Amino acid sequence: MLSNKRIQELELVMEFEKVEECFKEVSSWIENVGRKRLKETINLDDSLEMLLQAQKQFKEFDLVASEYCRRGQEALKKMNQWEDFSFVDVHSYRAKLQTYEDQLEEFCTQLDETRHRVCETVRLYEFFDKVRQGICCTEEGVKS
Repeated sequence: MLSNKRIQELELVMEFEKVEECFKEVSSWIENVGRKRLKETINLDDSLEMLLQAQKQFKEFDLVASEYCRRGQEALKKMNQWEDFSFVDVHSYRAKLQTYEDQLEEFCTQLDETRHRVCETVRLYEFFDKVRQGICCTEEGVKS
């Protein structure tokens, strides 16, 4: 029984190392690329044309960022099996996983919020552009 417990512990450690490698890659990308790109979208341009360009660039970034979020979430799912091994001392590994999970969750939430904000800002600018065009047309009609 003790031998089986040790084998399971070793298997979990090996699995954790695989998952940790994935998380290190995801974490590094989030810190070195993802967060910087999200900060760049804080100040959106004042013209509809520039905003549409920023939206296009964000969509390209969003595809890559969403893939990193998906990979991180899949790795977390793999580690859900640890809940079944309460007799194995995995506290230190769970602490590391919790750190990765918190970072991933925070980034994915920021990504979702930024996606929504960019979309809503574009819709608002398109609405104002239509209103502006309508006012211009109305003014020209009044002058005629």
